[in-house]
Amino acid sequence: MSGKINIVLHNPEIPQNTGNIARTCAVTGASLHIIKPMGFAIDDKKLKHAGLDYWYQLDITYYDSIEEFYEKNGYPTVYYFSTKAPKRYTDVDYPENAYICFGAESRGIPEDILEKNLSTCVRLPMRENLRSLNLSNAVAIAVYEVLRQRDFADLQCESDRFTQKEGVI
Repeated sequence: MSGKINIVLHNPEIPQNTGNIARTCAVTGASLHIIKPMGFAIDDKKLKHAGLDYWYQLDITYYDSIEEFYEKNGYPTVYYFSTKAPKRYTDVDYPENAYICFGAESRGIPEDILEKNLSTCVRLPMRENLRSLNLSNAVAIAVYEVLRQRDFADLQCESDRFTQKEGVI
């Protein structure tokens, strides 16, 4: 197995996004770390619906603060995804036990955290003057970049459901 991918959500606000992210974590084997406060209750029906029936497949941990997250995880190197970041997410070689962090939908990651960690702040390129991508889409892009760098180790990359015939897939 290649190293674990750790998705960190700092103060998520929208249950559907968190549910979609949980589903992405389940299908890719990533761990989900949620730093409170959250903008919803964990039993929110929208959260459960978005995550479908994958909750039992999920490795999820909750923290009361970012300090608790750092302490319990041994102060790992964290890659902070932000529209304010100076470099692209594809400019990084993610380590074996990668932690990638995303902020609240309405505010992003607090600037004091970004300022302390400029060397590990990355961005998803997008058109100027637009605020941001949907959080669950941004997480999926980031997770699959880390997986791509690892040649999708430990994931099923092919299917025998359909076979290729001349001119037909």
